[in-house]
Amino acid sequence: MDNKISSGPKYPHVEVQLVGEDGNALSIISRVRDSLRRAGATPAECSEFCTDAMSGDYDHVLQTCMKWVTTL
Repeated sequence: MDNKISSGPKYPHVEVQLVGEDGNALSIISRVRDSLRRAGATPAECSEFCTDAMSGDYDHVLQTCMKWVTTL
């Protein structure tokens, strides 16, 4: 269990719309990954995000997205 205290997403300036969009987990991961790429995240960071997001259930996908970007 990760006990780090979070002060917000890693990329708070990156906003990804979730409400009203395709709610499929892979679609969400893809949208966040693409947004991270456009914001200048390294390929290693994008890979880290995807690996983490896909390591759990649907709720984990959403939580991981919120750790990385601002979700709307």
